[in-house]
Amino acid sequence: MPSRHGASRGCVSLMATMFVAATVLFNASSSMAAQPMPGVPTLAPLINQVTPAVVNISIKSRSATEDNPLLRDPFFRRFFNVPDRPPQEMAAGSGVIVDARQGLVITNHHVIRNAAQVIVTLKDRRQFPAQLVGTDPATDIAVLKIEAQNLSALKLGDSDQLNVGDFVVAIGNPFGLGQTVTSGIVSALGRSGLSMEGYEEFIQTDASINPGNSGGALVDLRGDLIGINTAIIGPSGANVGIGFAVPVNMVRAVMTQIVRFGEVRRGRLGIDFEDLTPDAAAKLKLKSADGAVVSNVQAESPADKAGLRRGDLVLAFNGRPVKSGPDLRNRLGLTPVGEDVELTVLRGGQQLAIKVQIAAPQTASTVEGQVVPQLAGLKIANVDRSKPQAPRVEGVLVVGIETGSVAAGYGLRPGDIIAVINRQRVRNINEFLAAVRTIDRAFQMSVVRGDFVLTFTIR
Repeated sequence: MPSRHGASRGCVSLMATMFVAATVLFNASSSMAAQPMPGVPTLAPLINQVTPAVVNISIKSRSATEDNPLLRDPFFRRFFNVPDRPPQEMAAGSGVIVDARQGLVITNHHVIRNAAQVIVTLKDRRQFPAQLVGTDPATDIAVLKIEAQNLSALKLGDSDQLNVGDFVVAIGNPFGLGQTVTSGIVSALGRSGLSMEGYEEFIQTDASINPGNSGGALVDLRGDLIGINTAIIGPSGANVGIGFAVPVNMVRAVMTQIVRFGEVRRGRLGIDFEDLTPDAAAKLKLKSADGAVVSNVQAESPADKAGLRRGDLVLAFNGRPVKSGPDLRNRLGLTPVGEDVELTVLRGGQQLAIKVQIAAPQTASTVEGQVVPQLAGLKIANVDRSKPQAPRVEGVLVVGIETGSVAAGYGLRPGDIIAVINRQRVRNINEFLAAVRTIDRAFQMSVVRGDFVLTFTIR
């Protein structure tokens, strides 16, 4: 029968053995956590590679007091019991370092809109004040610059090579929680119609994008940046599996102009266009309905001088296929003034290559009193069809009415579209002037205002 001392020594030996075994297991598990297990899928190496280039952005926005000239006065501040130093609002978003040498950071325009100060926080918790290089509300892209060393940047990919079903990873700062990674697939490409004022060709993904992710990175499994997260659709403003990102090819074009000019300088071609319908494609014996049909060529415009005609089908822009009217609008909207472009058009069954130079946008033209005495004080302009908010109806845009003028007395308003004069369509300023110059008596003018058509009798 063993002694108590022997049993005690046995227990100690057993406990020591168990401790050694536990230590071995702990070290093994720690080693496995540090190094992915062979054959086990993981995104850890990719995440370690790309996350240092994704930053958090916090802003101090201008308060209403700062924007109100009365409340800047100390007397009025005391009278209305407004504190001398009102608290500034803080907001959080995300950004992506795309140039480590220059310290360039891409984010969304809406993240830094009205910001009095922008602070960029890196993954290693370093913080830097950011300078705004420029912003483009139409694409919701802004470029910041920070002065910092040892930065990591993401390589810009090619969003034109994406396919529905490709795996993607979204990285950002949702709800201000800190850097967060979610994954999913490309759900759709070329999404538009989310806004009436923007150039849109969104990548749709089911990777979770929530408030605060705006400006963050959407990367592919090579670790290349293929989009900037910008929007979500959800009844409560939170993710329901439908998120959107600005494709990196659009971001690249916008960034290039902002870095060079401090803004995006959009030009003018001088054409109106619309989608090619399946029926029209069938009549032309085309295999697909890709392309954009030229519905109008503005007189004396770059398109007119280059030989474009109404009815031409634009198939490609600088060698890249054109899918639709919005696709062509986006390409034109990202082409700077003065650049030569080549349009591949189909006319009469033959393909033609037409080179045209993008011109500066037209400024508003004033119709002087002696030219149209019945409408003195009227300021009009041609409708710029390259703008996403351009009205669909053809006509001349009223851009200004002088107070107390003859035109003001008839009830015309800025934003009206003059479409018809005495049953004659007018599509631009030249047609408008040609229609009214020969009139020496009363005439009727049809004006589109919102969803209504108004008729004015001008005497």
